[in-house]
Amino acid sequence: GTDLRNKQFLEQLGKRHSNKVLDLNNCSLTVALLLFLVTMIPMLPDLEEINLSWNDFMEGTLEPLILRFKHLQELRVLQLSNCRLTAKDVAFLGEALEEMPHLEILDLSWNPNVGGSFSLLTQKIPKGCILKTLKLTDCNLTAEDGESLAQLLRKIHRLEVLDLSLNKMIGYSLKSIAQELKHATGLKVLNLNMCGLKQDGFQCLGKCRYLSCNKLLGGGFQNTAAHLAGLSNLEVLDFHQCCITEEDMAVLTQIIPLLSNLQELNLSSNKSVGVSSDHLLSRLRFLPKLKSLLLSNCSLQHNSFASLAEAALHLPELKILDLSWNKCVGGKLKLILNSLKLGAELEVLRLSSCSLVDEDLASLASVMQAKHLDLLQKLDLSYNNHFSNKGWAMLCQGLAALEHLSELDISRRPSARCTCGEWLDKLLVTLPKLHLFKELGLQGWVLSAGQRKQLECFNQANEQNVHFDAWFGA
Repeated sequence: GTDLRNKQFLEQLGKRHSNKVLDLNNCSLTVALLLFLVTMIPMLPDLEEINLSWNDFMEGTLEPLILRFKHLQELRVLQLSNCRLTAKDVAFLGEALEEMPHLEILDLSWNPNVGGSFSLLTQKIPKGCILKTLKLTDCNLTAEDGESLAQLLRKIHRLEVLDLSLNKMIGYSLKSIAQELKHATGLKVLNLNMCGLKQDGFQCLGKCRYLSCNKLLGGGFQNTAAHLAGLSNLEVLDFHQCCITEEDMAVLTQIIPLLSNLQELNLSSNKSVGVSSDHLLSRLRFLPKLKSLLLSNCSLQHNSFASLAEAALHLPELKILDLSWNKCVGGKLKLILNSLKLGAELEVLRLSSCSLVDEDLASLASVMQAKHLDLLQKLDLSYNNHFSNKGWAMLCQGLAALEHLSELDISRRPSARCTCGEWLDKLLVTLPKLHLFKELGLQGWVLSAGQRKQLECFNQANEQNVHFDAWFGA
């Protein structure tokens, strides 16, 4: 019967059969399979989720399928990311949405033809729609599309997640969007990553969770200090690569203590952070709920690093710390480790290209052996090329205490290839004791024939499934 045909169709694509979920994400659907799917849809009235994302459809082939969506009265989730939607598809989809009263999640990301035709969809969505998540990442949205979205916000009062990332032309209409956000009283996440947000765009921050990679924001904090200070419920503040100035840092220093609910802070790739961050980083002690702190490539200096180490004593819930590409960490890692060991909550520690030396590895191994990092899952020590064989051996000895470790990256720069010493044998003896371990980065290390053989036989010999990211050249 029909149910058997549907089951056989899904099994052909390596998918499980379900009357409520149709997941054909990245299945390389052919035109023939798509036409069969068109006949199936009316026979699956109980479908609640459809995912057709990342199927490289020929333009125009989706039209008959989208027209059938109006049969799906119970549909809650519709994902059509990277499906080569045409303007006509968008129009048909708008008509179908009129017949989907329960739709909560709509993802049209990575469809460039949505840009310029978005109003064909928004004008069809009925008032009182219960849509909660709308994702439009990299859809080539225009300022006119932004105005259409602003009008849509008046009708979808239950919206919780709105992702407009990578739509560089929409920045001109963000003012209109911000004004209509007052209707979305339950909005939790507003992603404006690389949307051309300018210095006067901080009015969007009242609802914003992500504000990354907006280079034009730099220099605009002073005029919006009062607005920033009012974001007491903010949980995630992402200002990475925003060209933050020293004046902006002064504003943030005053505001940070007021954001007591902050859980994630990302200031990466802002060079001025290192120049004036000692006061800012000392204020992190007022963020007791902070779980993620990303300060990669911030040109940290000794004073700012010392301030961070002192503040870390007051961050009991910190789980992720990224200090990569800050050369000042080299020779001083003990400062931060002495602070972190009091919490023992850290799960991810990234120290790539920090000019670390043997002394740092000795400190790290000591903290590991004392069980102060026993929840650590990911450790990145890549691009630190000053360790001796003795230093690597100390690290291998300490790793045995990390029962939850799943990933370790000790890669070298491609230009600094080097042969592995006897420490690799010690490491391969340690790994079978780490039952959750899955990934070892060894790029830049030149392996002997015997060492290559060890890696090739490791999983079979130890009944593990470890991926060795290694270069097997001569």
